[in-house]
Amino acid sequence: MARNKEAKKLPEIKNRKASHDYFIGETFEAGIVLRGTEIKSLRSGQAQINDAFVRVDGKEAILYNARIAEYGFGNLNNHDPVSERKLLLHKKEILKLKSETASGGSAIIPLKIYFKKGLAKILIALATGKKLYDKREDLKKSAAMREAKRELSNRRSGY
Repeated sequence: MARNKEAKKLPEIKNRKASHDYFIGETFEAGIVLRGTEIKSLRSGQAQINDAFVRVDGKEAILYNARIAEYGFGNLNNHDPVSERKLLLHKKEILKLKSETASGGSAIIPLKIYFKKGLAKILIALATGKKLYDKREDLKKSAAMREAKRELSNRRSGY
């Protein structure tokens, strides 16, 4: 019997609003403390982190407003979809995050949740908010790049 050599592709849950709403600074990789059926929901891609943020409380980093849907085949022991989740970081990283956010003007936001060697990881970043005119500038740049790519592909194809 031949085995299928293709590895099962595990999903990446991305925060698509992050680069639009924030200037992304330094990033950190953290583990997530998950309970019971949360990991099964993550493996099936049933999560959303668009409105999520991280706070440093004391000596712990905690993820708020991340929605991990209830597992479809779960029973009475199913998890709460919007509970707080502890993040696993080194002490130096926690102190750095705490000092950066204490000065004001920056926030800690999640960028994506992914799997690494079978474990769920989250990529968080120090970020500062964009003003409305900054967002407009980004939209203008992306529209110009899109137009340039379109023109380049039209030239190559002979139109």
